[in-house]
Amino acid sequence: NKPRKKTTALSLANKKRQSKKITMVTAYDYPSALHVDRAGIDILLVGDSVGMVELGYDTTQPVTMEEMIHHCKAVGRGAQYPLLVGDMPLGSYEINDDEALRNAYRFLKDAGMDAVKLEGGSKVRALTVQKIVEGGIAVLGHVGLTPQAISVIGGFRAQGRTAIKARALLDDALRLQDAGAFAVVLECVPAPVATAITNALDIPTIGIGAGPGTSGQVLVYHDMLGMLSHPHHEQFVPKFCKQYAKVGDSIMKGLEDFKRDVESSTFPSDEFSPYAMTANEENAFKELLSKDAEERKRRLQELSERLKSSDEYETLGLYGKSD
Repeated sequence: NKPRKKTTALSLANKKRQSKKITMVTAYDYPSALHVDRAGIDILLVGDSVGMVELGYDTTQPVTMEEMIHHCKAVGRGAQYPLLVGDMPLGSYEINDDEALRNAYRFLKDAGMDAVKLEGGSKVRALTVQKIVEGGIAVLGHVGLTPQAISVIGGFRAQGRTAIKARALLDDALRLQDAGAFAVVLECVPAPVATAITNALDIPTIGIGAGPGTSGQVLVYHDMLGMLSHPHHEQFVPKFCKQYAKVGDSIMKGLEDFKRDVESSTFPSDEFSPYAMTANEENAFKELLSKDAEERKRRLQELSERLKSSDEYETLGLYGKSD
């Protein structure tokens, strides 16, 4: 086997030219990054979807730069070979291009990323991408469903489903290519549209809910592995996501088994209590305990009485009735 090399924007371009598919996974922490790295995935995106998947937000919009930097640092410590891409959160690149470049530098200098991702392909956004690329930072574009813009597009909806809107997506992707983006994510667009965009571009496309005609595919780590087994989360797994495992079910069973074993006093058994004393030291310890056993018993009884009195006081309601 050839020694594994670090994925770069150039190696991704070579993959497209050779018609080799590109793999990308969105993940957010050190353990996930280790697994993605060992699996040989080409690109690891630290997405602002961390807000919904790991931080409990309803959308990606509240995610901050500090939260993204924190998670990017963790991923960077776990993944050596994939191209690491940091997702620039809402408000970090829209105000002006100088601020966008300043924040993009933070992803490289502070968080250890190799590139950044921006949403949108308008003329204004293309100028921002150009500014960042000219500043020496690789940029991954993103068109189609752009979750940061759900206030404008009316929620998490598929895009490019009419001829005019599909053509507009192609124009967006071409602008991003001309601005210097090394690849473009196509999210939630009809397969024929994604294929047409892929064929029109020299740079690779990474599809998510965009059919098989793109240069590569991306899924979220938690979604594809079935990490979240709660019914509330299962109803939000995207229609386009194939689940390759049901890890969440195994996690739930493990937690329930642990609870049962502790409550039944079957854990820890002798097998999981490995630290022992010699018989002489154990006898010496018992002798030490016996010297003040009565005093400790008296103190324990006093403490128990104080706690009991305190508990009775706390349970009284405002008018003297128990809650």
